[in-house]
Amino acid sequence: MSDSEAQKPKRVRVMIVDDSALVREMLTGILSADPEIEVVGTAPDPLVAREKIKALNPDVITLDVEMPHMSGIEFLEKIMRLRPMPVVMISTLTQEGADTTLRALELGAVDYVAKPTQRLSESFGALKEAICSKVKMAATARVRGAGTARRPAAAPAQAGRTAQDGPAAPSHLDAIAIGASTGGVEALGELLAAVPPGAPGILVVQHMPGNFTGRFAARLDATLPLKVVEAQDGAAILPGCVYIGPGGRHLALAREAGGKLVCRVTEGPAESGHVPSVDHLFRSMAQLGSRTVGVILTGMGRDGAAGLKLMREAGAHTIAQDAATSVVYGMPRVAVELDAAAAVLPLSRIAGAMLAAGNATNAGGR
Repeated sequence: MSDSEAQKPKRVRVMIVDDSALVREMLTGILSADPEIEVVGTAPDPLVAREKIKALNPDVITLDVEMPHMSGIEFLEKIMRLRPMPVVMISTLTQEGADTTLRALELGAVDYVAKPTQRLSESFGALKEAICSKVKMAATARVRGAGTARRPAAAPAQAGRTAQDGPAAPSHLDAIAIGASTGGVEALGELLAAVPPGAPGILVVQHMPGNFTGRFAARLDATLPLKVVEAQDGAAILPGCVYIGPGGRHLALAREAGGKLVCRVTEGPAESGHVPSVDHLFRSMAQLGSRTVGVILTGMGRDGAAGLKLMREAGAHTIAQDAATSVVYGMPRVAVELDAAAAVLPLSRIAGAMLAAGNATNAGGR
């Protein structure tokens, strides 16, 4: 092997699993055109894929949802139980597709690509950059297999709380803000399951399309003791409630006359590359200073880091998820590099720290 060959970066080895020959062909063309990606094989269904995975040992799988013999969700469950590996789902942006994709993300899929339903060639071509980016990012993700800590189905959040978790509702905390992206569906489910019903109102920005956020809120609401809703403009921020920022619109906190705190949901251009933007939310929280907590979870990119810095400088307590428990240590890493996080914690300790911050002086505030 020559020195130049030895210095070449290792390409991401991908397997495409999709029952459509046309989709397999188009994805192969798109991914193979990226010099950092190698398509090592394709499969029309999970049964064929299972044998090819054993033989080819890919770094990442792209997985269709609707397939013969076994659905993509069933196959994903088996993968995460028997051979955990990064999976990028290929799904439609219908309501049914949203539910299925959210289930896949809860099970441990790293990310998803919205499959076009018409004019496949033209539509897939427009998604080329996003598809390649998500596959390469997935190759760096930390994937947890089935059996690791996950969100309980409907257990009361108080169960298992310890004295160090702090009070259920800190009297001088007005609100908590959480931002997440890739890996956030699973992380938010686990984090919010540890929050008691009396906690301060929580505003959440999770990067996802508009027709996903309402379904995401409904799924969380069905399994948590907290009330979880998609945020609406002017909605009062109440204890024990979680407000999910609608996809395609920005979410912020606002104080009305008389001191009432409400959600402000607005149209607007992308900030830090996203709508909704975590930076947009965190910037609005900074106005309340030490009466808030800001949390930045797993995700690709840097959205939220600058806003978290503003919150910390205003006296808020700020927390970043650590590298070991982040699916993608992007957003939290940038926050740590900017000195925006007063604490860097594993996911399992963040809920307790959020509540304990309500009764502690923020040493990091300036």
